[in-house]
Amino acid sequence: MAESKSPSSVLASVLPSVLPSGLLEPAASAAALKVAIFGFGTVGSSVARILCDLKPAGLELTHIVNRNVARKRVDWLTCPIVWSENPEEVLSSGIDIVVELAGGLDPAGQWVRTALEAGKSVVTANKKLIAAQGVELEQLARSRNCQLFYGAAVAGGIPVIPGLQQGLAGDSCHRIEGILNGTCNFILSKMESGAEFADALAEAQLLGYAEADPTEDVGGFDARAKLAILARIALAAEIELTGIPAGSIVPISAIDFAYAHELNCTIRQISRAQLGYDAAGKLEVKATVGPMLVPQASPFAWSRGTENMVIVTGKYGGDTVFSGHGAGGHPTAVAVVSDLLAVARGSKTPGIVSHRAGVSGDLLLRHYIRFIVRDRPGIVAEIAGGLARQGINIGALLQRPGHSGERLPFVVTVEPCATSALQRALSEIGRIDCLIEPPLDLQILEPETSGS
Repeated sequence: MAESKSPSSVLASVLPSVLPSGLLEPAASAAALKVAIFGFGTVGSSVARILCDLKPAGLELTHIVNRNVARKRVDWLTCPIVWSENPEEVLSSGIDIVVELAGGLDPAGQWVRTALEAGKSVVTANKKLIAAQGVELEQLARSRNCQLFYGAAVAGGIPVIPGLQQGLAGDSCHRIEGILNGTCNFILSKMESGAEFADALAEAQLLGYAEADPTEDVGGFDARAKLAILARIALAAEIELTGIPAGSIVPISAIDFAYAHELNCTIRQISRAQLGYDAAGKLEVKATVGPMLVPQASPFAWSRGTENMVIVTGKYGGDTVFSGHGAGGHPTAVAVVSDLLAVARGSKTPGIVSHRAGVSGDLLLRHYIRFIVRDRPGIVAEIAGGLARQGINIGALLQRPGHSGERLPFVVTVEPCATSALQRALSEIGRIDCLIEPPLDLQILEPETSGS
């Protein structure tokens, strides 16, 4: 599954179709903006490779900053480079653009802030930073007459953010649904083909798609940050990041794919946000991230490997689909270099008018609930009773043959119900003595039932 294209071939295949050829010609060094890369990992090295290979007009890579920078030195960078472990020294030098690729809130956030305060433009792929501080940092950039671009923060090399900021600016968008984490999509599509979770994760780590500690990816936290960014841009809603429920893909097993296929579905990690109203009639964003059952007819079921896919629904334009590779150094580096070129040609960061909004994960949807029990009489009646006491109707009961009564998996689907009501029911059902492990609850991806 490893990406076979070189960074230069990836960029060359993308940029000429959207940029004048002159932007890819060697630039006079006197006119070039000096670029410093902070963080020389997978993405940082790919960005440097593209800048070195294509020598895009108006840009000159002059500094690379990293901890223990001596171990990061490479011999293929033929242009003069200052390798440094001192970010403060580089920030106070004559550089024009900071490319922040270290990630996280600290010290990356301080580097970005210091650069913007000094009037230096910033290009970043840091979704955690933009989700948490994007509004404040954009205001700072405007006050200093410089630019903050973060097109690589969501969906790797797919131009979702510029597409929303410009291509769909004339619409009134009210829903976003997407596969926003290439690592999870790689793991789940491997599991759909028969792999165990541990083996699929190990392969993702070997290929550089997953970190040594994959919690941010598999726990849904990476996708949650990206969803918050998209909600602000597409829905004009600033929502509290921690208010978005995030579910892990770790409990998913082979039996879940077997049952999903019986329901003509598969399983993908889905992020969704849509405008709605709370009990008082105030506007809020209903949002959630986690593994979901996806109908085989959905475009999300066709997305495999590290592909990302985002579907944005507008009042006037209907559904717009963005799709492509969302993990790996090369696709993300393409988005970073595209942002650098935007700065070099004088583009301005589009102003985003957004407002604070409440966030709720209480959607009215059908659910898939998988139980593993020690078999005995009366189990289904007890589960049905727990659901009925919350006003929840069973839709279907699935039990595949061939499993031991000592560890028997079966599935109950329920008719559309509020997430909060189902959680109360499962809390009660979870006390049934025959349960071997907690029930696995997955939403079934479909439009929310009206009247919620």
